[in-house]
Amino acid sequence: MPKADKTGTAPVNGINMYYAVYGSGPPVLLIHGGLGYADVWGAQVADLSRDHTVIVAESRGHGRTTRNADAYSYDLMSADYLALLDYLKIDKTAIVGWSDGGIIGLDIAIHHPERLTRLFAHAANSKIDGLIPTVMENKTFAAYIEKAGEVYKKISPTPTEYDAFVTQISGMWASQPNWSDDDLKTITTPTAIVVGDHDEAISREHTDYLAKTIPGAELIILKDASHFAMLQDPEGYNKAVRDFIDK
Repeated sequence: MPKADKTGTAPVNGINMYYAVYGSGPPVLLIHGGLGYADVWGAQVADLSRDHTVIVAESRGHGRTTRNADAYSYDLMSADYLALLDYLKIDKTAIVGWSDGGIIGLDIAIHHPERLTRLFAHAANSKIDGLIPTVMENKTFAAYIEKAGEVYKKISPTPTEYDAFVTQISGMWASQPNWSDDDLKTITTPTAIVVGDHDEAISREHTDYLAKTIPGAELIILKDASHFAMLQDPEGYNKAVRDFIDK
């Protein structure tokens, strides 16, 4: 990651949420995926911070952010990010969300559209049946989970509690998200629905459904990329983000 202009932890909803801010210009909030951490966005921060205020953070229990006993939900995680924006005095922002981060972006677009300028929702699903059933058997995905555990042990304030954290958040994944067509049709934020052409976790059928159901949504297929497109093809990913959020 580049050197941050500002970094710290924000007290939000009973946790201490790690954040870092880079650059200046129209704000864009980058939200990582499940079990992830802010540093996956290194290439995007370096590019976007040239002319944007870029905010990265780590979701509750992830990376350097603490967690408490509250049951995980996408509503709660969205509330955490909105409270962080309040803490940073940012009224509206574009969101680039990956996986769980994309789902959080959809949650905010449904319930708090006044806080968004644009939403780039990468590898998101609106129902649990949008997941590919064999994802946990995929070697690339398994390697990501192993790497995430190693990073957790190095940077988490509770480095020995990775298994407990995974157990806690798995309760959310078993039943959420679960939005209806009518929920999705309320979205007014300009939205891009984005997926790699061989994503291991999110089905193309579900991605197409999201793009067709959200009013005016743009479908973006990232070529030669999987669930981890921002790491596999950072230049192509950055171009796709810029082409959308800078319109």
